[in-house]
Amino acid sequence: MEAGRILRHLVTTRHAARRAFPAASLERIEAAVRDGERTHDGEVRFAVESALELPSLLADQTPRERALEVFSLLRVWDTERNNGLLIYLLYADRDVEIVADRGFNGRVEPAQWEVLCARMREYFARGEFEAGVLAGVAEASAMVARHFPLRGRRSADELPDQPVVL
Repeated sequence: MEAGRILRHLVTTRHAARRAFPAASLERIEAAVRDGERTHDGEVRFAVESALELPSLLADQTPRERALEVFSLLRVWDTERNNGLLIYLLYADRDVEIVADRGFNGRVEPAQWEVLCARMREYFARGEFEAGVLAGVAEASAMVARHFPLRGRRSADELPDQPVVL
């Protein structure tokens, strides 16, 4: 367990994520998710969490482990075609994780999602959080469109497009 990580999480408040993602920024991200979903039959969610709680830190919870919990918490798995996708940002770590539902198994390799995450982290390292998320949503939507193309009319929007700040 890294002491620097614990300290970083303890001092990163929920307000920090709100500063990085003010209301106008969240509205633009929501619009990007909505626009992306007009090109495919998948469901994309974005969630940002300021920091982990102390028990999670002491248990050395990884961003990936927390992303899996958030995937469940937000019910991203609850789509008819099992084509939900979560883009999760753990702000204190500047780490992004993508969790894809089982409908993507055999279609998109985990390494492909990791390449997308690495590109987003480059934005985050420069402090360009909104730009990084918008680029990530656009690229993720293009990947979803390749595997879940829109056929005729889009099915019902099964998950909210609104970003979640945890």
